Amino acid sequence: MTQTTGSRRGEGGTKPSRRRMARLAVVQALYQIDLNGEKPEAVLRQFEQHRLGQTDEGMHLNADPKFFTVLLRGVVERQTEIDALLTEAMAPGHQVPRIEVVLRAILRAAAYELIAMPDVPPRVVLAEYVDITGDFFSEREASLANGILDRVARGARTAEYGGGDRGPSAPEQ
Repeated sequence: MTQTTGSRRGEGGTKPSRRRMARLAVVQALYQIDLNGEKPEAVLRQFEQHRLGQTDEGMHLNADPKFFTVLLRGVVERQTEIDALLTEAMAPGHQVPRIEVVLRAILRAAAYELIAMPDVPPRVVLAEYVDITGDFFSEREASLANGILDRVARGARTAEYGGGDRGPSAPEQ
């Protein structure tokens, strides 16, 4: 996988947050599970024992281990539900299994946070995962991820995010 630094939020010498690093580690773990067909619990143990808090390809994964574990297990346990939400949010005729593996991992992790972690504001989820998408892809894919996740957020957090599918969004703060 590509080396990342924490994206736009990490520029200017600021270190990415431990949650940001946990999100990035989850994307890497989901990629490994998806691409290699490894068992999720084995990958979880591998990350806990060898990757979190270690230097990986020049990047220190100083990640929040509890957040990492909750997020990874949640995505794996609710993958069918998450994939259905993502498919519904995508353009007609597009399906989650046909999305590039890294982008699929990013979208799944973000969707899980949107549906299962109400303590994290939806705009934070979108900003974090759009930035992570930008670490791996061009602005085109980051815009695609933003559009899909915006639709998921409007469906999953209607009252908080505002407006449902096409209504006005809540003002920026």
